[in-house]
Amino acid sequence: MSALLDSPLSAPLDSDLEASAPAEVRGSGRDDVRLLVSEGEDGVAHGVFRDLPAHLRAGDALVVNTSATVPASVSATLGDRRSIRVHFSTELPGGLWLVEARQPVDDTTSPMTEDLTGDLGLDGDGRLSLLGRFPGSQRLWIASPHLPGTVLEHLATHGEPIRYRHARDRWPLSAYQQIFGDEPGSAEMPSAARPFTADLVVDLVRRGITIVPILLHTGVSSLEGNEMPYPERFRVSDSTAAQLNAVHANAGRVIAVGTTVVRALESVTDTLGTVHPGSGWTDLVVTPERGVRAVDGLLTGWHEPEATHLLMLEAIAGRHTLELAYSEARRAGYLWHEFGDTHLLLPHESRLGFAR
Repeated sequence: MSALLDSPLSAPLDSDLEASAPAEVRGSGRDDVRLLVSEGEDGVAHGVFRDLPAHLRAGDALVVNTSATVPASVSATLGDRRSIRVHFSTELPGGLWLVEARQPVDDTTSPMTEDLTGDLGLDGDGRLSLLGRFPGSQRLWIASPHLPGTVLEHLATHGEPIRYRHARDRWPLSAYQQIFGDEPGSAEMPSAARPFTADLVVDLVRRGITIVPILLHTGVSSLEGNEMPYPERFRVSDSTAAQLNAVHANAGRVIAVGTTVVRALESVTDTLGTVHPGSGWTDLVVTPERGVRAVDGLLTGWHEPEATHLLMLEAIAGRHTLELAYSEARRAGYLWHEFGDTHLLLPHESRLGFAR
């Protein structure tokens, strides 16, 4: 992330800007969060999320992630009887899982980097064998679960939602779900879609804006500085690929709802900008040098300094636009994290078709 040094994107995040409670607790509803709109280098506009349809137009497509959040955090016991937490992140081929071990710190947890190779005990007569570190990571492990049932069944009975220090209270799993999620599998909520409500969806459809699904099961998001994203399971269907190609053929814009959508779509889009169906695991990292081919804009939250997602945002909107938005968001007191405010990036029309 050296390219982002000495910029508004690398400034430390003030704790006052961390959203600790869901929007429906802080205000009148999920769509009560703020919305900052960036459009090319023309500046920014401020509003609330329920204004979203006014910033789109007939023929546009919003692409949403239909993965539902699972209670991925479970208690575990080390051989020396220490009690820790394990976050189940991503299912890997062959029945293995990518997991993170975390130690209790006050009322939250922090990553463990010591050598934990061996077995952990899990609640519910379960066991987890840590086989080795995931390449390039000091905190993520490749693990083999030994459970009476499936991992998702075990988590449903013994797990709770992953919670970090900024969420000072414990919220139910329903607070970590979004309206489009219908297939359990995400360790953490695809949070860009959290503010959507049924009424807002109706308004979008009434205005001629299409909502198109993809699937990407998100892993743990607490990446360390400069740590690259790891493989995640995804699926782009035949019908979704056809719909998005038709949108572009008719001069519509494809707007991704969340960085997970960008990652899935860019993984199956060729250099000419044609989206193909596909599924499996993607380890794609979207950077400004690579650019984007499938999407024209992005609806997302606010990402912490040095997060690799910022490179993706820069690829979509450009460095100047992104720095302007982050400076303005900090000045205006926008809130960060999964319960926070939102950001709609709509690059200037002259950029459309640039990478396709």
